[in-house]
Amino acid sequence: MLWIKSLHIVFVASWFAGLFYLPRIFVNLAMVSADSVAERDRLLLMARKLLRFMTIIAIPALVFGIWLWAGYGIGWGPGNAWMHAKLLGVLLVIGYHHACSVMLKKFVSGQQRHGHLWYRWFNEAPVILMLIIVCLVVLKPF
Repeated sequence: MLWIKSLHIVFVASWFAGLFYLPRIFVNLAMVSADSVAERDRLLLMARKLLRFMTIIAIPALVFGIWLWAGYGIGWGPGNAWMHAKLLGVLLVIGYHHACSVMLKKFVSGQQRHGHLWYRWFNEAPVILMLIIVCLVVLKPF
């Protein structure tokens, strides 16, 4: 079980690294001037590669987490309401990942209308979600 837990933590940390960095690329894309095609293309390439990597990394993170939950029974039974809150947090992280994918498609098609300040605030969501999820797992408050 400790190997599965270790792998889960490593893949989750790697997934979150991408979730922290992709919106920073969005900030830079939002600041690129219209005549700077090479810079825009380079940032879009970086964003597409990072999103692909994040998606690949998210799969084992989720699989190992489900394995711990369903296979070893972590979070089952009375006194484990924290797990329900954690699973809600994980669903929100998956939704954030999907939102990043949608935003990248809008950048590629030229339909993204948010400014760089909006993306700076958007970039804070995974930090808050990670803080909540880690506190739920470590503290098990309910």
